[in-house]
Amino acid sequence: QVQLVESGGGLVQAGGSLRLSCTTSGGTFSRYRMGWFRQAPGKEREFVARISPSGSTYYTDSVKGRFTISRDNAKNTVYLQMNSLKPEDTAVYYCAADTPPLNFVYEWWGQGTQVTVSL
Repeated sequence: QVQLVESGGGLVQAGGSLRLSCTTSGGTFSRYRMGWFRQAPGKEREFVARISPSGSTYYTDSVKGRFTISRDNAKNTVYLQMNSLKPEDTAVYYCAADTPPLNFVYEWWGQGTQVTVSL
């Protein structure tokens, strides 16, 4: 059983920044691929970014150059630094864990944190 708790969401003006955190408990965090996803009102959940156990990262095109995913294995935490935020980034953001055998199936999810970007 893996528990994930997100924090750091809030209301920010366009062009501003936020840093989301996701702290996990249960299992061995350093072995997980961690992902961030988001769901805007009326839309399907979409992939945002991921980080492998080795630290390699991948982003969806719409956030490249603006968002940075990172991890601190000592703190069992993954971060999403979001800069140059746009109104279209408004969504509930979720972190998720893909545990071994790391088959890109995210078995564990957090409860989500709301990010609202105003004009």
